[in-house]
Amino acid sequence: MEDRQHPEPPPPRAPLWARLFGPVDIASLVCFRVAFGVLMMAEVVRYIPRIERYYIDPTFHFSYYGFDWVQPWPGDGMYVHFGVLGLAALCVTIGLCYRAAATVFFLGFSYMFLLEQARYLNHIYLLCLIAFIMIFVPAHRAFSIDAWLRPKLRSDTVPAWALRLVQLQIGIPYVYGGLAKVNHDWLRGEPMRMWLAERADRPLIGPLMTQEWVVYFFSYGGLLFDLLIVPAMLWRRTRPYAFVAALGFHFINGNIFTIGIFPWVMAAATLMYFPPDWPRRFRDFLGRLLRLPPAEVTPTAPPPPLPTRPSRAQKCLLAFLGVYTAWQLLFPLRHWLYPGDVAWTEEGHKFSWRMKLRDKGGSVSFQATDPSTGESWKIDLRGRVKKWQLSEMTGRPEMILQLAHHLGEQLRAEGIPDVELRALAPVSLNGREPQFLIDPEVDLMKVERSLLPATWIRPEAPLETAAQARLSEM
Repeated sequence: MEDRQHPEPPPPRAPLWARLFGPVDIASLVCFRVAFGVLMMAEVVRYIPRIERYYIDPTFHFSYYGFDWVQPWPGDGMYVHFGVLGLAALCVTIGLCYRAAATVFFLGFSYMFLLEQARYLNHIYLLCLIAFIMIFVPAHRAFSIDAWLRPKLRSDTVPAWALRLVQLQIGIPYVYGGLAKVNHDWLRGEPMRMWLAERADRPLIGPLMTQEWVVYFFSYGGLLFDLLIVPAMLWRRTRPYAFVAALGFHFINGNIFTIGIFPWVMAAATLMYFPPDWPRRFRDFLGRLLRLPPAEVTPTAPPPPLPTRPSRAQKCLLAFLGVYTAWQLLFPLRHWLYPGDVAWTEEGHKFSWRMKLRDKGGSVSFQATDPSTGESWKIDLRGRVKKWQLSEMTGRPEMILQLAHHLGEQLRAEGIPDVELRALAPVSLNGREPQFLIDPEVDLMKVERSLLPATWIRPEAPLETAAQARLSEM
């Protein structure tokens, strides 16, 4: 990135569309592109030893609603897939065939994400979204092989909407994650108390993990951080302190909880809230520190006057940005359309930035019945699904229903055409007494997967006498 005289952005009172298409320095976007590409290469490398366990060994995969057609590649195809992902991430980093590389990475990474619902993580979903918007932002116009090979592509500025889109995408998980923490369990220290207690054997910090003040420090500190970090980063006076707080927050998260590269992605993304020319300022600071000669400034032509109205292409882009923003703001709120506590029913939980809010323990067993003979038996799940899949399925009604359908189809293929399947799923939410999550009287083979509210999920309530007796028999 060479230094040039940058055109002035539109005045603050200019129309919104003019401010979105006004020029801003490309430097911070280039740094984010490089950081994102490097971290994605690290993520691909991290997954390679786990490919066989997660995508090849299982004979059954929990799919997302509407994505049953997404299946693992046969043979060594998954290894080839991750190799292509790594190559695409490298091309994004160096800016080689950037648009194509970003598209390939988004499609390939989203495919990996959609393969297995039992591997759902909020940060993987966020990486898919960031990869998607990276297709559209022109982060390759500087410090890239594309710009070196095609001089006409070079530019030290990008439209402001490119930076605002990245800032929006990074800010939404923070804000929604903070709002979701304003609930009874979180405010009383659960499930944070349980998670910290599990780490009491850590050297040096272990004894602190069972202290009540530490529990509430993490609970309320996390809530306040999520709610305040975005406005604090947007305000110039609090920005440096907020950034230091963000680094500390993500460092602690990365070392206490197992959440992969998520803390480092968010730490790098937080830099996008600094002025867009911060990399140049940092470089100049290092130059002065090392007493290097200042970089030459290349004069540029004055910017053309702003048009009185947006062009057709700009209108299309504005429509896309409006729809995408509305979707990102509204979709995480869909759990309000479902009855009951979303932490218990799980309806509307995924893709809503409800991060680290509930801990569910329990067990799930399936009872099959042949209506022609009246015979009932418990299905042995060994060999049918992996232990890590069962662990994630516990407490997730939609996944329990999906496995019930899979088991029922297997039994039908074995000669029981009208088989009935019922689930016994005693589950404890955030340390409370176990309760049946699924109505044990409902034949799950007659329940269709749907996005509508599920009447077969029991509300979280004290167990009735009959249910207690059935639970004690398990």
